[in-house]
Amino acid sequence: MLGAGLAGAYVGLHRTAEAETAKPVSNVAVARSAGGNAGNASSTVSGGTGNTGGKSSAQPSALPDHPTPFSVKLSSKDIPEKGGGVRAGGCSGSLIAPQWIVTAGHCFHDLDGTRVSGKPDYTMTAAIGKLTDSDPRGHVLKIVDTRQSAVNDLALAKLSEPVTDIEPLALPDGPPDPGQHTTFVGWGSLSSKVIVQTDHIKRGDFQVDEVRKNEITLEPLKKRTVENSPCPDDSGSPFFVPIKGKNTLIAVENFGPDCPQPGIETAARVDQLVSWIRGEIGA
Repeated sequence: MLGAGLAGAYVGLHRTAEAETAKPVSNVAVARSAGGNAGNASSTVSGGTGNTGGKSSAQPSALPDHPTPFSVKLSSKDIPEKGGGVRAGGCSGSLIAPQWIVTAGHCFHDLDGTRVSGKPDYTMTAAIGKLTDSDPRGHVLKIVDTRQSAVNDLALAKLSEPVTDIEPLALPDGPPDPGQHTTFVGWGSLSSKVIVQTDHIKRGDFQVDEVRKNEITLEPLKKRTVENSPCPDDSGSPFFVPIKGKNTLIAVENFGPDCPQPGIETAARVDQLVSWIRGEIGA
């Protein structure tokens, strides 16, 4: 099962026709649906009691700080299958505006696995501002609309209500640089074989390896584990860096090696889509 992406065995590639040929690696690259330290986020979630609305109540003082409240866990239990029936699946993402998140394009698709825009044909929930599934802070909202990038495997997803107490990731002013350190956060599985979304946020440090036309490749700065690198259901996870005091989104996870094996991650660039993103979300 490929999370919210194509159903089937967790092998092979899932990417757009426009994407470039990947750098050869010793491991088979696999879709994630299902770096130097970028520092801590500049905002923390305001807390709450597990509500599903756009605002939360005061943060319980006993709870640990959340350094990346902009991270999003996308989950669905009713993704239609071509032969009939439904399946579960998920992705990861990040908040970039009060009512919009960024994720991988293949997280939203039709029965043939083709990326589609518009209201999803299945119920997709977005958990935002949580460290764990049981974290009483944050929000659980529905995805009500999607917009697909025309040049890479990236999509915008609209939330059912705006989130006003969490600082979104900033959008970049220019392209990432080779060698730049970046941080990954996601909610994917802890195995490449048993594909179930984790109940807690994952985090790891990476370095930009190559900057391509519509993608970047990244390599880990530490030995890979299932806790510090993308696995199934981590499609759409943000790679972000601190720029001028703000955590800034530079790329969105697409695919990589069978976790936690060595290899290169491939992610959709964000910088050349900034004008399109702002136009779509009305920013």
